[in-house]
Amino acid sequence: MLAKIKELREQTAVSFTECKKAIEEAGGSLEKALAILKKASFAVADKKSERATGAGVIEAYIHSNGKVGALVDLRCETDFVAKTAEFKELAHNIALHIAALKPKFVSRDDIPEEAKKELEYSLAKEIENANKPENIKKKIIEGKMESVFKEEALMEQPFVKNPDIQISSLIKESIQKLGENIKIARFARFEI
Repeated sequence: MLAKIKELREQTAVSFTECKKAIEEAGGSLEKALAILKKASFAVADKKSERATGAGVIEAYIHSNGKVGALVDLRCETDFVAKTAEFKELAHNIALHIAALKPKFVSRDDIPEEAKKELEYSLAKEIENANKPENIKKKIIEGKMESVFKEEALMEQPFVKNPDIQISSLIKESIQKLGENIKIARFARFEI
């Protein structure tokens, strides 16, 4: 059991106690324990989401060709966490992701209502002559809007280094590991 706890801890960087609880709850299954810890990380992140984030780092990423770069303002609760290697690595990975995938907004909530209405209008114009019932046209528009929002909102994009997880999940996992609320305050992307 100790070997499984150690392996789980190495994979997740979660505390020994939490890893032990997850292994016990999973009946010794490492795979189930990982799922339990992932679910727990979302609950921890939700509990901490209202806590103030007054510390953090500004991280820069410049692509090797020197023609693409990004800055990210990643916030946490204390300078202690902001100075950790894990937090700095998270900031670097998010800056790299921004340079690669070109998000326009931190979250879907940041997309202006006017832009949403313009998108809906242009999509409606695009399919107005389609020979489909109105309810189907409405679903097509909703589906295409959803796709655009996922493409433009950083928090909903699949992480460039691991497309199996979204940026929001990456942050929630880091909240569990580091024990503090973490938020992306803002970012900028530059390209020549």
